[in-house]
Amino acid sequence: MRTTCHPTPHFLIFDLIYTKGNIMSDYEFLTVEHEEKLTIITINRPAVYNALHSEAHFEFDTAFDDFAADPDQWVAIITGAGDKAFCAGNDLKYQAAGGSRERPTSGFGGLTQRFDLEKPVIAAVNGFAMGGGFEIALACDLIIASDNAVFALPEPRVGLAALAGGLHRLPRMIPQKQALGMILTGRRVPAKEGKDLGFVNEVTSQEDLMTTTKRWAGMMLECSPMSLRASKQAVYKGLDEPSLQDAIKSVYPSVQSLFKSADFVEGPKAFTEKRTPSWTAE
Repeated sequence: MRTTCHPTPHFLIFDLIYTKGNIMSDYEFLTVEHEEKLTIITINRPAVYNALHSEAHFEFDTAFDDFAADPDQWVAIITGAGDKAFCAGNDLKYQAAGGSRERPTSGFGGLTQRFDLEKPVIAAVNGFAMGGGFEIALACDLIIASDNAVFALPEPRVGLAALAGGLHRLPRMIPQKQALGMILTGRRVPAKEGKDLGFVNEVTSQEDLMTTTKRWAGMMLECSPMSLRASKQAVYKGLDEPSLQDAIKSVYPSVQSLFKSADFVEGPKAFTEKRTPSWTAE
């Protein structure tokens, strides 16, 4: 199947060629691979510590659009090329040179304002996750970090602010004083401290990062994709409700879809028959 992405402002049209098992594309700033039902998206600008500029944001917008729309892809991992950086954030040299500041409506890295993505996304942080790079990781559902990973929101040090979600996601994930301690100083937090604070799920070696991240993805892929989507939507939308009672009583579209799905029948049936469920995401 041959697909062309939606038009983008004046500078970017992509033509993607899909083949079974993997995606071959003419992306310039990222790579996308399929491993059965797992999508792996790699930020591919290692020469600038995987910092992102306008063109890259639109590429990521397309990649995540494709992941969201593909019924055969259930979980995604996002990581960075090389062994130094996950993503150093905004490409400040590009911006200082007068480069375009346009971004898709889905936000930094095509993800930070993508509030309707029900499928799980895991960040495999392989080095520096600074500014917008940290905000991409915070927008993911899990963060697995290599032991050399470093996290920071250093925007105030260059006259900016972490407006791609960092100022709002971080205080919702860790204690407020600890969040403000990072936000108001721009200080760098190593992976182990990130786990102690609670925004990192697991710390592993650089060599084992993808193996560890795929282990987490594998555990997700053992579950019903419809259940995962219902659970993710209920968690995030429930946190927006004013009380626990309101959150529990709210009606979530993905939960309603779960109740109507084949997975809702298959799970109890497979349990009763003592066999592995055959999920269909339908």
